[in-house]
Amino acid sequence: MGEEDKDIKISEMMEMQKELWELHKDKWSPMEAKYGRNFLLWMIEEMGEVISVIKKKGDNAIMTDRNIREHFVEEMSDVLMYYNDVLLRYNITPNEISSAYINKHNKNMNRNYEKDWKNK
Repeated sequence: MGEEDKDIKISEMMEMQKELWELHKDKWSPMEAKYGRNFLLWMIEEMGEVISVIKKKGDNAIMTDRNIREHFVEEMSDVLMYYNDVLLRYNITPNEISSAYINKHNKNMNRNYEKDWKNK
């Protein structure tokens, strides 16, 4: 299977995170909402690592240097992993987040961003 064939669904990502949690549940925090904020903070920390790659290596290197790109994509996947951990701890289902995403997309498709910005 080539890289172009790998396209996982939100539900699959969430299952993978549950599987990882099951492996470490005796050491990691429970799947409870009160721990969700910690995973959100760790996700933001991972975003900082993504930003660091951009700042230190630059956009061109991310697009042309295989090793730098792999590092960048790995950090982006860390962001997604923590994002899914947040969803799991707040018991947000794949259907809920998918519906919200689609609804927000439809709303954004009809927004006038320039007008919204001027009215702030």
